[in-house]
Amino acid sequence: MKAAKLETSSRLQRVLALLRQGGWYTTMEIVQGAKVCAVNSIIAELRANGVPVRSRLEVVPNPSGAPGGVRLWSYSLEDGDA
Repeated sequence: MKAAKLETSSRLQRVLALLRQGGWYTTMEIVQGAKVCAVNSIIAELRANGVPVRSRLEVVPNPSGAPGGVRLWSYSLEDGDA
């Protein structure tokens, strides 16, 4: 993967600015808050630029009651990097 440079990518800068507000953000919150798509790729690009982003996966019960669950990915900056 060829990552965009943080210094020249407004898309990476918008996501980083959102993450710097602190806390955890789901993929959808990042899409809506930073007006971007392909959040997983952006997170990989931020990491390639040396930004320490952590991720977590939460599986919540399926709202329809069907077996399995809904997978929710969330992202935040590592402590002290806001």
